[in-house]
Amino acid sequence: MKNIHVRKTNNETLQMTNGHSFGVRNVSFIATSLLLTVCLAFTSQSVSAKKRLPRLLVFSKTAGFRHDCIPVAKLAMIKLGQENGFAVDTTEDAAAFSTRNLKRYAAVLFLNTTGDVLNDEQQTAMQNYIHNGGGYMGIHAATDTEYGWPWYNKLAGAWFTSHPKQQDATLIVVDRNNPSTSHLQEKWQRWDEWYNFKDLNPDVHVLIKIDESSYEGGKNGDNHPMAWYHDFEGGRSFYTELGHTKESYADQAYLQHVLGGLRYAMNIKAKK
Repeated sequence: MKNIHVRKTNNETLQMTNGHSFGVRNVSFIATSLLLTVCLAFTSQSVSAKKRLPRLLVFSKTAGFRHDCIPVAKLAMIKLGQENGFAVDTTEDAAAFSTRNLKRYAAVLFLNTTGDVLNDEQQTAMQNYIHNGGGYMGIHAATDTEYGWPWYNKLAGAWFTSHPKQQDATLIVVDRNNPSTSHLQEKWQRWDEWYNFKDLNPDVHVLIKIDESSYEGGKNGDNHPMAWYHDFEGGRSFYTELGHTKESYADQAYLQHVLGGLRYAMNIKAKK
């Protein structure tokens, strides 16, 4: 074996072995470079994975009555996304309804919106979004929205007309073969604010009805739907009347119902 000569010059150590030399600074530089490369790779993978997550736009602008549950409801939607593999953006800025921006989202959730919330250009962008395969979901007051826009009535499935006082009522789950209702019993006893509707879209698939004999103030008779969905003009639409109270957004049965609706609207399947 050849002798190893060690020489120190300007804090740099060189080792001569079989004619090869290695600098401590060079080794340190290489190690640092490798570490940075690994870190950047993991960061890139993390960012890439985040970009690949389906995204939900939660829209809660109000131009009429404003529900005090909106802040906790938005937090609940964010948590649902974190726990179930989709990203959530929340906004009350109607400028989000541009053709370019809506392309980022698998679905748009109208969360207790009220009144006239979109201008003509934004309405057109929303229609094109649905026609290109986008998803819509409405919660509660989403049917108390855009009365001057007939297309929205068909998309959402109905318009709100009135409601009695908040009270307990019996919901009848007419279709339990759906991710939004499969966890529920045939009868669901629940406290909420119960809407009466007009201009119900006959083409929707009803999941839940309300038993008008179980509470006061119902005006739709035996056919009083509370949750429904339908494929619509190239896209998907899901609506649930439930969700007036703050307490709803801590109710696991309700949140599972909402999650099933979101998955349909976003066109994503539950993990088995």
